[in-house]
Amino acid sequence: MELRQLRYFVGVAEELHFGKAAERLYISTPTLSQQIKQLEREIGTALLIRHSRGVELTPAGQVLLARARETLQAAGLALKDTRRAAGLDVPVLRLGLLNGIPGHLPAALEQLATERFPNSTVTLEAGTTTDQLRMLDTGEIDLGLVRTPLTLPPAITSEHLADEELGVLLTATHPLAAATELALDELTGLELIWIPRAAAPDFYDDTIRRIGNGVRLSDISMSHSQLRSALLVRRSAFSLGSRRAATPDIVWRPLVGRPLVARYAAVWRTDSHNPVLQAMTVSPGLTVLRQEVVVD
Repeated sequence: MELRQLRYFVGVAEELHFGKAAERLYISTPTLSQQIKQLEREIGTALLIRHSRGVELTPAGQVLLARARETLQAAGLALKDTRRAAGLDVPVLRLGLLNGIPGHLPAALEQLATERFPNSTVTLEAGTTTDQLRMLDTGEIDLGLVRTPLTLPPAITSEHLADEELGVLLTATHPLAAATELALDELTGLELIWIPRAAAPDFYDDTIRRIGNGVRLSDISMSHSQLRSALLVRRSAFSLGSRRAATPDIVWRPLVGRPLVARYAAVWRTDSHNPVLQAMTVSPGLTVLRQEVVVD
């Protein structure tokens, strides 16, 4: 029995619905169902009664829910006490590092943390927007960085930090690379290599809606760090990204007429007791970064 499985079970037991629990945990419903079945096989009895509209706990499930909550809390305390015994009880902010985000933002957040809470330490956990929300829910990070728009669970709040212009990324040998700027009409019929939808569903859908139906979505998708390599393989394709992504063999061209923007926000749990986070979010909070951070 793993702590991860206990977290999954608690999620289902509290939501009483696999679909809602899967959204809360940021995993697929089939994966969640499989993990619960594996847990039931290991224990040797049913924990849930499944209905068409949801689930209910069996007597055994009610006992496990209480014990699982105690176990997860004890695991958190064990980690905290062990760090203290090892002399590591320094105030720590675990910051989620979003793939492809401008380096200015995490650097500014780290500076704000040390200003508001001297002697604190900032650690980094990399991941996509979806990863950030999952890690917040499971307590693996204290503060996340995400792309918006984004549908947030009730227990998580956000603060807008910065905008960044998105343009067209092309190989330097692409026929459109000779232009200094591009209109969306010029991209009609071309293959767009873009990030996986699962990485940031709302941001993905919003971007696709803004560029319209003229482009052809590629059968491959890549993380921000891999887009350049993908373009060098599919040289007739294009991608979307910031000016920072340009290299000698990949050019960046601004879009005219219908500009695209990536919006970045910080997210955190409203019930967090992390002292560093609390110091950072005290009024005026993270809004100071919106004035100080310039994303180029």
